[in-house]
Amino acid sequence: MPILGLSPNQPPSFPEHFDVESAIRPNILALHPYRCARDDYSEGILLDANENALGHSIVQNTNGPTPEESSSPLTRGIEDTLALPLHRYPDPVHLPIKQRITSLRPIPSPENVFLGVGSDEVLDLLIRVFVQPGVGPDGQGRRYEKILITPPTYGMYSVCAQVNDVGVVKVPLRVKESDIGGQEGGKTGRFSLDVDALKAAVIHEQRELGNTIKIIFLCSPGNPTGTLLDPESIKEVLEWSEFKGIVVVDEAYIDFVGSGEADDAKMDEEINKKSAASLVGKYHNLVVTQTLSKSFGLAGIRLGIALASVPIVQILSNTKAPYNISVPTAHLALKALSPESLSLWRSNIRTLTASRMSLIQTLQDLSKQNDNDLGVGPIIGGNDANFVLVRILEKTKGNKERRPDSARAQKIYKRLAEQMGVVVRYRGNELGCDGCLRITIGTEEENAMAVEKLQEAMKLL
Repeated sequence: MPILGLSPNQPPSFPEHFDVESAIRPNILALHPYRCARDDYSEGILLDANENALGHSIVQNTNGPTPEESSSPLTRGIEDTLALPLHRYPDPVHLPIKQRITSLRPIPSPENVFLGVGSDEVLDLLIRVFVQPGVGPDGQGRRYEKILITPPTYGMYSVCAQVNDVGVVKVPLRVKESDIGGQEGGKTGRFSLDVDALKAAVIHEQRELGNTIKIIFLCSPGNPTGTLLDPESIKEVLEWSEFKGIVVVDEAYIDFVGSGEADDAKMDEEINKKSAASLVGKYHNLVVTQTLSKSFGLAGIRLGIALASVPIVQILSNTKAPYNISVPTAHLALKALSPESLSLWRSNIRTLTASRMSLIQTLQDLSKQNDNDLGVGPIIGGNDANFVLVRILEKTKGNKERRPDSARAQKIYKRLAEQMGVVVRYRGNELGCDGCLRITIGTEEENAMAVEKLQEAMKLL
């Protein structure tokens, strides 16, 4: 059965073993999408969608803003938002946003772009479209459809799977010191993708248990690892004929992989060269998710992006809620993707990249002071995101080798948050992240205060 709404003149699928229509759940493939009023007409006297023609009922301060409020960017922002056509349903397609994304990312056309309410909606929707619900006792059993994840990784993949009653297969990234040869990332370093183990797990599920792996979720750069996955390893999975599902590469942090090139064109080229989005035009079994929450500094507007083949974008569009992107979100996203805003965006990335390098150096310097009496451990991972992952070691000294200390790291985390006003993230419970704190790159002042308070907490605990 063809995908409804999809032009019949589609290029042959690549790789050849992938058939998107066979990968989609039959009931989703047969779905007749809800046709909303704005799919038909968006101009004229609009009396077709049961909207409130009188407009919104939000009353601003009747006395007008105070002088302080008048100069506030927040006040001006609220006024701009209230001036939008909030009484009308939003555009269900948002072509101008997709066109600007296409200009920024290495993809063929706006038809390769899907927009969601944050990338979390995209992740959940992909599971609903491709994976049949149902798990056996304790997630085990035969003849089930499942997803595969590579811990340590973003926790929402498992949450979405559980919400949708879908089983999860876990294939760890390389984390054993004996396996990584002292390297970070790359093809075989710490937090690299173990392609052989992944293939073995898929074969075990499919040949021995009769299950089907429908989606492989890869986080690159990873959370909490901060490590970009090797592109050749991703290609190897995409081209492996035993796997007939889709590969999702979550690139929430992709814009931080560069070195902070001063030239705008070179900066964009460096990011796009490392992004799996450059593979979307070739591989029809690939979905790349991105977001405006991280490098664009727009976590509050909740706009996620999927870059994929035209058939996958079409089936996602058929399945999503009718008006999932709000008018204010679309308005702000379009402004964020304007040439003027992109110039500031690049500048902010350069600042954060430089701050990341500075914070890394400061933490490394702390580990060398006074025979490392504080117990600051190594920074692990590829440092390809807007955070660093630092290990906290045992406080004992002497000739004894000091090991990562998760209990101590958790105490420091709580002391920082509850008594010192600095909130980082404890990650010591994640595979391969023993004793780790994840520190987001803040402003220069925030970074300095975080280091100061970290030293105080480590002296006490």
